[in-house]
Amino acid sequence: MAVRTAQAPLAPRILPTPVIKRFLDYLFIECGLSGATVEAYRRDLCEFWDHLDRTGVPLAEATMDQVQSHLMALHQRGLAVASIARHLASLKMFLRHSHARGDLKRDLASLIESPRKWRNLPRTVHYKQIDALLSAPEPGDDLWLRDRAILEMLYATGMRVSELTHLCLDQVNTEVGYLRCFGKGGKERIIPIGSSALTALCEYLDGLRPAQQRRLPQDAVFLSRTGRPMDRTNVWRLIRKYAVQVGLKDVSPHTLRHCFATHLLAGGADLRIVQELLGHADVATTQIYTHVDSSRLKYVHQRYHPRQ
Repeated sequence: MAVRTAQAPLAPRILPTPVIKRFLDYLFIECGLSGATVEAYRRDLCEFWDHLDRTGVPLAEATMDQVQSHLMALHQRGLAVASIARHLASLKMFLRHSHARGDLKRDLASLIESPRKWRNLPRTVHYKQIDALLSAPEPGDDLWLRDRAILEMLYATGMRVSELTHLCLDQVNTEVGYLRCFGKGGKERIIPIGSSALTALCEYLDGLRPAQQRRLPQDAVFLSRTGRPMDRTNVWRLIRKYAVQVGLKDVSPHTLRHCFATHLLAGGADLRIVQELLGHADVATTQIYTHVDSSRLKYVHQRYHPRQ
């Protein structure tokens, strides 16, 4: 079967138009969305605006034809269904806001139905493979204490990679083994740190981090080789390096988050507790992890079905 290759996306304008900027300000100031979410809206809407420019249609005169042709262009570029659904959600909110302000004549948002997104099962790896990954950093590397602490913390807490890279020293209490994490929308949650992760973290904080920040004092827990805070790309490359070493493919920081949730549920943890630890607003998002472990499904069926 031939594999379709995605076309290179057209580069959206770097600076948003005044109309888009006003909408982004509305999202950030009045809706309280995070900077990362507002940036995602900016990228999506700049692409739509470029599409209007290419078709010669001003925003005020836009119709469903322009919306549909834009979505078709995204599909032809090879974007995943989830990515197109995100574009559509951004576009729907923008069109509603534009119509309310009088920038758009027709209320196109009312004509757009939000598609039900198909949920793919998250990819996880076996406990033994996780053990091999967490043990991959060895003393031969100058930064092995940091790398081991990062791997242990991601698996022990289920934090998102952005939450880990923004974690500051005053958010971690190593004496009681807890941390304060700020997730999407700035929502705060308290997460316990397992003993293995806590040991790795303390060894990094005491043994390596002081030397890293001599030149440039930083509040961030995890620092790069140059002494600056780690970013998402740094962590992604770090995990990929160690995954390759132990023979794992397609492992990312989010894979460790998936494993955290799946392994907790497989061990008998309450779904609501896992939801709280992950910072999910809706328990339905957490429920997908119950479908990953077939042994747990079999256990629940055998225990609770009346005819067993």
